[in-house]
Amino acid sequence: MSSPPRSSAQHIGFVHAADGVRLAWARSGHATPTVVKAATWMSHVAFDWDSPVWRHLLHAMTARATFVRYDERGCGLSDREVGDLGFERWVGDLAAVVDVVDSPQVVLLGISQGAAVAIAYAVQHPQRVSHLVLHGGYARGRLARDPSPELRAEAETMCRLAEMGWGRDEPSFRQFFTTQFIPGGTPEQHQWFNEMERLSTSPQNAGRFMREFNRIDVTALLPQVCCPTLVLHSKDDVRVPFAEGLLMAREIPGARFVPIDSGNHLLLDHEPGWQQWLQAVDEFLAPELAGESSLPFDQLSARQREVLVLVAQGRDNAQIAAVLGLSEKTVRNQVSAIFARLGVENRAQAIVMAREAGVGTAGRAG
Repeated sequence: MSSPPRSSAQHIGFVHAADGVRLAWARSGHATPTVVKAATWMSHVAFDWDSPVWRHLLHAMTARATFVRYDERGCGLSDREVGDLGFERWVGDLAAVVDVVDSPQVVLLGISQGAAVAIAYAVQHPQRVSHLVLHGGYARGRLARDPSPELRAEAETMCRLAEMGWGRDEPSFRQFFTTQFIPGGTPEQHQWFNEMERLSTSPQNAGRFMREFNRIDVTALLPQVCCPTLVLHSKDDVRVPFAEGLLMAREIPGARFVPIDSGNHLLLDHEPGWQQWLQAVDEFLAPELAGESSLPFDQLSARQREVLVLVAQGRDNAQIAAVLGLSEKTVRNQVSAIFARLGVENRAQAIVMAREAGVGTAGRAG
């Protein structure tokens, strides 16, 4: 692994984040839709392409879509020496990459802590996100789930372990983390993951990342997600509890939840869970992956259809919020997403389109 693999299958470029940090991003494939993977740490857009841990996912998504991914600030080919590794910067970095993609809407793929970043972006920019696919994710970091003194001490020990052993040639320190991410991996996969930990980021950044992961909390944003969402989680995930995936699926309106038969945090190509995952994603994105232009109303989630019925009946956001038991902010986000999906610019156009299709004409609800 002394030099990055050369591959004509992907294009690697750079974009600057809002604070000037240079981010490396890669694009592969040419199909519809555009899928953007929110960054995770321990990434390297050049090396990952041929890795035994990531290549099956990267190649599968490339065959189905235009697939875009990028290295987290502080990792891979992105700038390593950065002052801010905070959560809001991660959301801003995702925004910078989406902005450089020539697509009015994208599917966001959020894996591990990338799920929380994808959720935050989808709530802030509902008009840019058509679908969310979340795997092995969490809305609450370790200390947001349990801030007890015992868990704080354990979490800090993990951070210190990374800072002490991450950069060593001898991999025993890093093997501890590898067995949490891919306990069912082959010797080749474990060896590669151990080496990628060392090459992807510095020991100091590893500790900084982990401390920030522990503090993540986007639970308040979950009810505000207004795009179709698929949540997948390995049943025996050692790194992120299964209950955290279930929490996201319960709190995101209309989300689908698919438990995966695996003990790996990152699914591997030789396990049945990978095919289960791929089938679920294919079914979820079927119209988009096929390049079909389904009727606009078919693209709305169940909650969005409920909101549209009330919009068509002439109700304002406050009235809709009262009927559905939502906050006005959530209703505003849902209405914005509905406009984007229907291709209309304002409420009047949405009402006309809905009424012409017979939506909301059966009388005022409630």
